[in-house]
Amino acid sequence: MSVIEASGIPEAPPPERWTGPASGSKSRFPEGERPRKIQLRDREKLVLALPKGRILKEVVPLLVEAGIEIERAFEDEDARQLRFATNIPGLDVIRVRSFDVATFVAFGAAQLGVAGSDVLMEFGYKEIYAPLDLGIGRCHLAIAEPADLLHGDEPSRWSHVRVATKYPEITRRHYAARGVQAECIKLSGAMELAPVLFLCRRIVDLVQTGSTLKANGLVEIERIAEISSRLVVNRAAAKTRPEEVGFWIERFRGVVADAA
Repeated sequence: MSVIEASGIPEAPPPERWTGPASGSKSRFPEGERPRKIQLRDREKLVLALPKGRILKEVVPLLVEAGIEIERAFEDEDARQLRFATNIPGLDVIRVRSFDVATFVAFGAAQLGVAGSDVLMEFGYKEIYAPLDLGIGRCHLAIAEPADLLHGDEPSRWSHVRVATKYPEITRRHYAARGVQAECIKLSGAMELAPVLFLCRRIVDLVQTGSTLKANGLVEIERIAEISSRLVVNRAAAKTRPEEVGFWIERFRGVVADAA
């Protein structure tokens, strides 16, 4: 017997899962293929993990187009609240650090998320798959060094290199492919300071315009990968809750297609 039952207080019926847009609005599902109405308890809600920072500003318009409106507290970046309700009874949103989105989704704490392909490459979680490129957060991952090293550098002769980065796994794999051992110094930010203060001479970091590199006397010497944000899904959730997860994949796919 539950505590509620023992107290004699009747337990309120759980809310229904949202089954798609209202009649007359856009639907990404053919008629007759929408999720069925089923009873929902709070612990069974789908959770969508979103990254803090710059990418969040690009994600929000996609959410609006997909019919998701998040409670007002979400707009306050200084709010201590981390989990937010939406206008969809069966969907909550959490706001976490970009690197943590993949971890929340991989371990099933969130069933859906928005993560950069850089994060997916770094962690390589097999529990995640990324069915959709959202077309936002575009930049690239690159190697940079001080401009005064550029002309005398001979990468073909390297056997060892020291690099500051928040992507040690990507960096090691990249250099190992050419037979170079990479000693990675992991930093979480201010990567451009590493060469300036002689912590190391090279960095691997995300580059959007290159203005920060230039302001710190650095030049890009090699591009490792093109980066963009992806819709990511927990594989187990996709199998156990295919209607709900599948609905949102197709919903976002339609939004991205309309924006193209």
